Formats: sequence, C-alpha cells, structure tokens
Amino acid sequence: MKNIYYCLFLMFAFTQLHAQKDFQGMAVYESKTQAPKIEGMRGGNRDITPEMQKNIEERMKKMLEKTFILNFDKSASVYKEEEKLEAPGQQGGGMRVMMNSFMGGGGTFYKDVKTKSYTVDKEFMGKEFLVIDSLPKLNWKLEPETKQIGGYTCYRATAVKEASKTDFRNFRPKNNDEKKPEDKKDDPKKTSGETKTNFEDNFEMPKEIIVTAWYSPEIPVNQGPENYWGLPGLILEVNDGRTTILCSKIVLNAKDKVTIKASTKGKVVSQKEYDETVMKKMEEFREMNRGRTSGPTIMGGR
Repeated sequence: MKNIYYCLFLMFAFTQLHAQKDFQGMAVYESKTQAPKIEGMRGGNRDITPEMQKNIEERMKKMLEKTFILNFDKSASVYKEEEKLEAPGQQGGGMRVMMNSFMGGGGTFYKDVKTKSYTVDKEFMGKEFLVIDSLPKLNWKLEPETKQIGGYTCYRATAVKEASKTDFRNFRPKNNDEKKPEDKKDDPKKTSGETKTNFEDNFEMPKEIIVTAWYSPEIPVNQGPENYWGLPGLILEVNDGRTTILCSKIVLNAKDKVTIKASTKGKVVSQKEYDETVMKKMEEFREMNRGRTSGPTIMGGR
C-alpha cells in the first residue's frame, strides 16, 4: 500500500511539473574531494619535509573545495563552477586552471536528458575542446533509506561505474604494505630504501567506483550535478568514496530566468578522443620525468 501511495505521489508531482511550461530551478552544490596523502615523496631535488607536506596538502585541499551552480528545467541543465576571486598575493592561478582539467572542473557541463547527451567545454594544455557524447547510463539500485537535505526528503540510490582515467580525483594512494615479502625483495627501490620520485608512481586508478546518491522526488526532474542523472528526482547529494557533492541551496521558479544551452567553443571531439589526448600527454610527461635523479616539482613549488 505504501508503494502505491508513493507511485501516485510521483505521478501527481510529474503532472504538476509538466503543467508548468516555464519551470526552471537553480541548485548550489559544494564539492569536496579528499586530498591524497603524500608521505615518502620527493619534490625537486629534496625530500618532502613534514612542514612542506602539510603546506602542500593544505593547498590541495583548498583547490579541491569548489562551489558549482546547476540551472535546470524539465529536460536540460547547465552545471558550472562558481567563479571566485583569489585573495591578493595568492599564487596558483595557472596551477588552478591546470588542475581543473584533471579534477572535473574548468568547463560548462550541459546535459540533455531527452536526447541523453552531454556537451562540456574543456581546456587542456592551452587547447580548447568541446566534448560531445552520450550520457553514461548507471544501473541505479533504489533503496528505502531516507534522510533530510535542506528540508527535502531524499531517498538513497547506489550504482557502480567505471572510473574515468582522466579524472584525477579517482586516484587512490598505493598500499605498498599489501606487497608480499618476496615482491619487496625484488623491488630495487624497496631494498635500497629509496622512495618513488614520480607523483603518479605513488597512486593507482581503480577500475570501478561505488556511487551513492540521495535524490528527492519532491523536485521531480531527471537531473543532478556533473554527469549524474537517471533518478526520479533531483540528486541533492552524491559520493564516490573520495568526492562528496552536496546541495546547499535550491531556488525554484525564480523571477529571472537563465538561458540553458550548450557551449559551442572548442574543437569538437568525443569523450574517448579527449581521454586519449589527455593520456598521451600524461605519458609524455611521465617519460620526460622517468630516469631523472630527482622527481618533478610537486604542486605549490616554484
């Protein structure tokens, strides 16, 4: 009986929504990514001291805390990072632009749930790309758990997705303790007491990621932050283990309307083509630094 009432409520809500020809909403999301630990790494030609480590991790933490705005209607949405002025004298403007390419930002993400497609403009290594592709379809498992987010009742949903190799938020620190004793014996870096000098050598990319989302049928649109969609209600929170995106504000049917359209700037490529370009450049960077007696300067260095 409870499920019948729930289905009737959804049908009523969707009917009311479609009756509003000019329906539009805006949601503010706070995104936080857990900064990776960097013990045992090197920067430039010196070991990372505890003080340097703390400073680098604090900078990374700030760079991984972002605010995004999602403007949406019944069929489309635009998701974009809120622009912030850096404090006078604050360094890292160029670094922030570069990191945005790797951390899921730096562009306008347009989703059309009717055509099941997306468009996002990306800047990478000084070049502008316009990625156009089909929206990834997740096999969401709807669960009965509920919680309140900003006064809205949200339901839990989980899914498993393939980790993007070009989204460096997916990197996980390698657990070298899991190596068998005989493996460590054969590792020259372990037997000599040296630490790995390349940043990427200390991390690995998982094949799959477990995603947990909280959606509210009270806002019956098939939308959410980033490329998340496909639930019977607006996604107000999503977590993939390292990154949490939480809605902090919602405005429905504001007086001033926002134009929701895709960007047209950049070289048109598919997601696969863009990923291949990024991975090729990263491999070139890796080869350039391989064999050096000292590792590359870690972010935050001069």
